[in-house]
Amino acid sequence: MKEIRPLGSTDTTLTVPGSKSLTQRALIAAALANGESILQYPLASEDTEYTSHALAAMGITVEPGQEQWRVQGKGGAIATPAREIFLGNNGTATRFLTSVAALGHGDFTINGDARMHERPIKPLMKALSGWGVDIRSVHNTGCPPVAIAAHGIKGGKTLLPEGKSSQYLSSLLLVAPYAAQPAELTVAGEVLSKPYVTMTLAVMKDFGIAVTANTELNHFIIPQGCYQARNYAVEGDASSASYFWAAAAVTGGRVTVANVPSPSLQGDAVLVDILARMGCTVERSAAGITVTGSKELRGIEVDMGDCPDVVPTLAVVASFAKGRTVIKNIAHLRIKECDRLHVMVTELAKLGIKAEERPDAIIIEGREANSPLLGAEIDTYNDHRIAMSFAVAGLVVPGVRIKEEKCVVKSFPDFWKRFELLYR
Repeated sequence: MKEIRPLGSTDTTLTVPGSKSLTQRALIAAALANGESILQYPLASEDTEYTSHALAAMGITVEPGQEQWRVQGKGGAIATPAREIFLGNNGTATRFLTSVAALGHGDFTINGDARMHERPIKPLMKALSGWGVDIRSVHNTGCPPVAIAAHGIKGGKTLLPEGKSSQYLSSLLLVAPYAAQPAELTVAGEVLSKPYVTMTLAVMKDFGIAVTANTELNHFIIPQGCYQARNYAVEGDASSASYFWAAAAVTGGRVTVANVPSPSLQGDAVLVDILARMGCTVERSAAGITVTGSKELRGIEVDMGDCPDVVPTLAVVASFAKGRTVIKNIAHLRIKECDRLHVMVTELAKLGIKAEERPDAIIIEGREANSPLLGAEIDTYNDHRIAMSFAVAGLVVPGVRIKEEKCVVKSFPDFWKRFELLYR
C-alpha cells in the first residue's frame, strides 16, 4: 500500500516514458515491415512486454535496449506459435494481435486473464470474418480467448459493426495492407476515440502505407503493400503526463512535461486545453508543455468520447473545482481494465466527494458541495489509471492510501519514482 503525502505546491520539470499507444502500433508496423526497424524511446512496460513476447512467438525478433529497440520484420510472414498467446489484461495487444494472427497459416489461440475474458471482441471477429478469416470465441461469449484457423486475410469489403472501441478499427487497419485483395473497411455507428484512429493512420503512413479515409473516419480504402523498415521516435506518453499536469492543477503549482510535443499525435494531450478551460494556464514551448494551476478551478461540461483514458485524471481534478463538472459520452469506460465509470464514482465517495454515475456520464460536485474531505484506502481494481489518478487526489487530501500500487507497471513502471519529483 502506498500512502500519498500532501503537497503544498510544486515547480517541477520532468519527462515521462514513451507513449504506450504509439509503441504498440509501431511494434506491429515494424514487425510486419521487411527488414530491421529501430524504435527510439519506446515504452518498456508490462503491456509492451506482452506485445513483444507475442510477436516473438510469431517469429518476429524484438531486441530491447535502454533507449531503443531493434525489430526484425519479416515482411508480413507470421509463424505459427507452439502454444497459445497469453496477453494478460492488455486490451490493445489482444485486439491487434488477433488480426496479426489472421495473417498466418495455422492454428492460433489468443488468451488473457479473467478480466480480459469479460472484455468484448465480437465486433472485431465479425469484421475479420468478412475478410474471410476463420475465427471464433472459444467459450462462445464474444470475448477472449479466441481461436483462429489462419489462412491469411482475403480482403475486399468488410463491415465493423460498431466503433465503440477504436482498438478494433486500428487492429483491422494495421493488417489490411497484407490482404490478398485490396481492402475496404466501413464502420457502422459512431466512431469513438477518433484520435487513436488518426494515430494509427499516422503510424501506418510513417511506415510507408497511406490509407484513404473520409472525414468521419468510418470508411477506409487500404492499399496493398508492405511496411518499410525505418527508425521511429516515440513521443512521451500524454496519458502518463496527465497525472503531472493534474498535480499542477490541484495544488496551484507549475509542472512542465518536457517530452510530449505540441502538436502531438496523441489525443490525450487535449487534457491541457481542458485544464485551461478550468482556469489553469498552459504554455507550449521547446521546453515542453507546462501547466500552472489556478487558485480557483471551475467546473465544466465536457465530452470525453475521444480521450477516455484521461477521464479518471479529469474526474479527480474536477473534485477540487468550484461548481459542477459533467463528463459525458464515456460509456466505453465500462469495458476498460475495470468499469472505470463506476469505479471512479465509488472511490471518490470514499474521500467524501459527491459524484453521480449515469449510463454514459459522471457528474461531480465541486469542493463547496462536499463536506471536509477525508483520507481513505483506495481500491485500484488492478487498474493502473485508477491508482495514478488517485495519487493526484492524495496531493490535496491527507491520508490517501493506494492499495496494490504496483499495478502501475502496466503502463508506467517507475511512476512512483517520478511522482516523488513533484516534492523537490
